[in-house]
Amino acid sequence: MSPFWSLLLVWLLAAIAMTAAWRWQKTRDNAGIVDVVWACGVGGAAMLVALLGDGAPLPRILLAVLGGLWGLRLATHLWKRVRGEDEDGRYAYLRDHWNGDQAKFFLFFQAQALLIVLFAVPFVAVAANPVSSLGLLAAIVVWLISVGGEAVADRQLADFRADPANKGRTCREGFWRYSRHPNYFFEWLHWLTYVVLAAGSPLWWLSLAGPVVMYLFLRYVSGIPYTEQQALRSRGEDYRAYQRSTPMLFPWFPKSDDPGSSA
Repeated sequence: MSPFWSLLLVWLLAAIAMTAAWRWQKTRDNAGIVDVVWACGVGGAAMLVALLGDGAPLPRILLAVLGGLWGLRLATHLWKRVRGEDEDGRYAYLRDHWNGDQAKFFLFFQAQALLIVLFAVPFVAVAANPVSSLGLLAAIVVWLISVGGEAVADRQLADFRADPANKGRTCREGFWRYSRHPNYFFEWLHWLTYVVLAAGSPLWWLSLAGPVVMYLFLRYVSGIPYTEQQALRSRGEDYRAYQRSTPMLFPWFPKSDDPGSSA
């Protein structure tokens, strides 16, 4: 199947899934489900595009396995939060800002369906790769480091938040000492997997959309800006001190002028 028709099918299935997710949040007042379905959608897109591609079998198999496992891990982690906690502060803020307008929420959910298509573009490059030997081991190594690192960062934050003594405080433990958003850093790093996996593909340049678009969204659109605004609302000066001492995205050693950095 051509890349165009593959991506069109991805969009159709994503739009249906996001409509179901919108109905779910409508009855439960919890829009966090959008992140769960997005992760499932992107992981599912990797498997679907791999199935429909006409490239060499091995890159397509790795695309399906690595992309599918990434989506499953992230969706499972997010579902535990959505199921067990109140609505994420970012979405609660939107609910108040939009006065609960469900038409705006529906458009928001459908925009996430389009994002699934956008992030499926690198998969097309991999699925068209006629070469089965270039970069496969390197791609696996990048995937293991990035997905493993994100899982560790998520667990470190979850353990910190589970301690009632940390209410109102900022996590500075583990990876969170060296980056304010280590989970986002490893998420960005994960998209280099498909750049490496697409080496030799006539559509290789499409694989660059993954890390480039993910960086732009995390840095300027829906990731860091919203997360930090919510952190400032909930943690105030403690988070401002964290901002002054700790790199935003790419890990590095923190400055020593943060009184909470030794906590």
